[in-house]
Amino acid sequence: MSTPYNPVTKDGEASSELERSLRRSRRLNVVLAAVAFFLLVVVISQQIGRPSVQVAEESVKPTASASGGTLAAKVARNQANDPMAWGDPNAPVLMVQWTDFRCPFCAAFSKETLPTLFAQYIQTGKVRFEVHDAALFGDQSVDAAVAARAAGAQGKYHEYMTAVYAAAPAGGHPDLPKDKLVAFAKQAGVPDVATFTAALNDAALRKQVTDATSAAQQLGVNSVPFFVIGDKVVSGAQPLANFQAAIDAALTGK
Repeated sequence: MSTPYNPVTKDGEASSELERSLRRSRRLNVVLAAVAFFLLVVVISQQIGRPSVQVAEESVKPTASASGGTLAAKVARNQANDPMAWGDPNAPVLMVQWTDFRCPFCAAFSKETLPTLFAQYIQTGKVRFEVHDAALFGDQSVDAAVAARAAGAQGKYHEYMTAVYAAAPAGGHPDLPKDKLVAFAKQAGVPDVATFTAALNDAALRKQVTDATSAAQQLGVNSVPFFVIGDKVVSGAQPLANFQAAIDAALTGK
């Protein structure tokens, strides 16, 4: 079973110990998920009512989500015309993912699991899927997230994300300089590559990425990939069956 890669370590903190232990034991993965869920609930209860991080224009209006008051709904943007989300805004289940474009386990999830979830649940109207930035691996992670948002401004976020992760090495963090980011835009079919390239230096887009990353860390998301599905927390690039079970449980209200 793949496990989440945790770039943030703080000596003496229980969360750090859990993450190290997680790599050695499947059983502690359950413990980590339970602790993460508790932390998210506590933080969310403190954060409700504060303004959310915006990924689209200020004119974008929140949608009325059928997922109601679930944990996922409380951490989600729930915006119409969100370039970083797919599926019916009123789908019965909301799934939120925090990701880093240089994370090998995020790439594994994108390549091995997301296509099936996309076909079975997102395209069929059962799941609304949101991507949130957690750019934890340095400046190139931020650069890649900015590039994905620039592609999303032209309707190609999903294609761009797919292209970046498809090219990821089996292990380690890929090198993502500017020329590669532009090449991915061409591969993803971004219509106006010149506008895309100029947007790579957009300070406003960069602030959106860093703000989203800070918000993720405030919620206790210091390892990626990390998910909330309805009221359930799933940590790491787990097997497809684990995600299907979590989604099916949310669909049936169990």
